[in-house]
Amino acid sequence: QVQLVESGGGSVQPGGSLRLSCAVSGYTSSYYCMGWFRQAPGKEREGVAVINSGGSTNYADSVKGRFTISKDNAKNTLALQMNSLKPDDTAMYYCAVKRRWGNCMTAIQSLGVPADYRGQGTQVSVSS
Repeated sequence: QVQLVESGGGSVQPGGSLRLSCAVSGYTSSYYCMGWFRQAPGKEREGVAVINSGGSTNYADSVKGRFTISKDNAKNTLALQMNSLKPDDTAMYYCAVKRRWGNCMTAIQSLGVPADYRGQGTQVSVSS
């Protein structure tokens, strides 16, 4: 059974940084498409970043240049380094593993659909 456990959320001031981690267990394939999505109250789910088993990454336009996704294959951990945080980044952040995908880079748009493996989320709040 695949389990995803996020950590690292918190409250920061605008311009601050946070690093989210997601411990992935039970996913045994070396072929993957996984990433982070977020959802704020009253807003649509938004795919933030994806990474595939080849190391390719893609980001939402809203976070490009500020967020970096990475995967530690030895520790089976997915990370999201978030810099220059803005109030608009306030949301619950979830990690997710795609169960089915065509092009992983474009799959960022569907990251976090109910068919995907998803964690319970970690809250990120950015305010002064």
